[in-house]
Amino acid sequence: MKVIICGAGQVGWQIARHLSGENNDVTVVDNNPELVRRATDTLDVQGIAGSASYPDILTRAGARDADMIIAATYSDEVNMVICQVAHSVFSIPRKIARLRSQSYLDAIYSDLYRRDHMPIDVVISPEREVAEAALKRLTAPSAFDRESFLDGSVDMLGIILDEDCPVLNTPLRQLTDLFSTLSATVVGVRREGSLFAPEAGDQLFAGDEIYVFTLRDDLTRTLDVFGKSSKKQERVVIVGGGNVGLAVAHALEQEKSRIRARVIEMDRDVAEIAADALERTIVLNGDGMNSDLLAEANITSADAVLTVTDDDKVNLLTAVRAKAAGCPMAICLINDPTLTSLMQPLNIDAYINPRVTTVSSILRHIRHGRVREIYSIGNAEAEVIEAQVLSTSPICGHNIRDIDFPEGVLIGALRKGDKVMRPTGGTRIDEGDVIAMFAMAADVAEVERLLQVSVDFF
Repeated sequence: MKVIICGAGQVGWQIARHLSGENNDVTVVDNNPELVRRATDTLDVQGIAGSASYPDILTRAGARDADMIIAATYSDEVNMVICQVAHSVFSIPRKIARLRSQSYLDAIYSDLYRRDHMPIDVVISPEREVAEAALKRLTAPSAFDRESFLDGSVDMLGIILDEDCPVLNTPLRQLTDLFSTLSATVVGVRREGSLFAPEAGDQLFAGDEIYVFTLRDDLTRTLDVFGKSSKKQERVVIVGGGNVGLAVAHALEQEKSRIRARVIEMDRDVAEIAADALERTIVLNGDGMNSDLLAEANITSADAVLTVTDDDKVNLLTAVRAKAAGCPMAICLINDPTLTSLMQPLNIDAYINPRVTTVSSILRHIRHGRVREIYSIGNAEAEVIEAQVLSTSPICGHNIRDIDFPEGVLIGALRKGDKVMRPTGGTRIDEGDVIAMFAMAADVAEVERLLQVSVDFF
């Protein structure tokens, strides 16, 4: 597949890294020559320095025979123009644009993206993706990561194992014997900085970061088995009232459980917009790092603080101050991936990386076969792929134990018809089944091969 990626920032670079590693023909375009040089020096891609909205630049990038263009520059308007030029001048079949402005994303303006208006096939909103990720973190407070699959019936949790975890030093195959009715499957383990897919005889140790699949109905019990609390959040303080903070506060107002939230926003105009948009949420104007303002927001009685300003360092320091004041849980928005190593030393419980959520959304629309969801793990070290099995897929009609999966691939959950289950070696994969699997980055291409339809399907 020939792909043009417009924008060589963190998102563009990660998408290029994924695609170039899977033998696609990738060209990166950016008006910053240094970013282009970084991409061409570190990845197997071609690079063009220049404005990606200019037809002559896209011509040099090979737009005349490109299969897809991904517009991920920092400007919504440039991304929209790129897609328009790609359609009108080059007839590129698939166009993906990252748009941040909420005005462009309002449902009442959805006709804007029809082919006879602004021909964008897929619109990705980082703010909305981040807001959804934040809500998932809040609903599983003792997990550092959480993502839902199979239409919300299955969760993948990221859990750090403590010294008091009751299943330490237990081979994974014995977990099934100990908890025969528990629908939990450990699919990934990070130990001493290295991520791997565990085997049945592997044991878990204190300090391990594990990724485990569980049915939604078993979420509380799964957390208990791995030594984690499942206490519900009732009071939340949100620091940052911009698009992300406002989206989270609005969603919390819609929750049946009536979670009470307070928002702190430094910019007075932004605070007023948030106050007008929210019905039951108190909005305070001021500096979230100010101890007196945190006290006014009742941080000592809050169950969690969510820091989602535009400044990573403000988010980190505010979270630290909130924890010092007695707030039991802190979740940070972190754009710079090099700062994530500070989470444990600073006693911050979880973080959200907008780049990861955006990359996952874009990959969902790139993969072959009937891919329904993609979730990127860590620094693009692994992916969780949800896909439907077709009659011509190589895995169709075989038991899991008989399929030659790479060592870095594990199936975490499976749905047959209306039934969602924890897969075993004797589970048969049939046409129409939907599977969610963990795959190390090096094995994604083989997973695609196993999921991809053969020529005779068409």
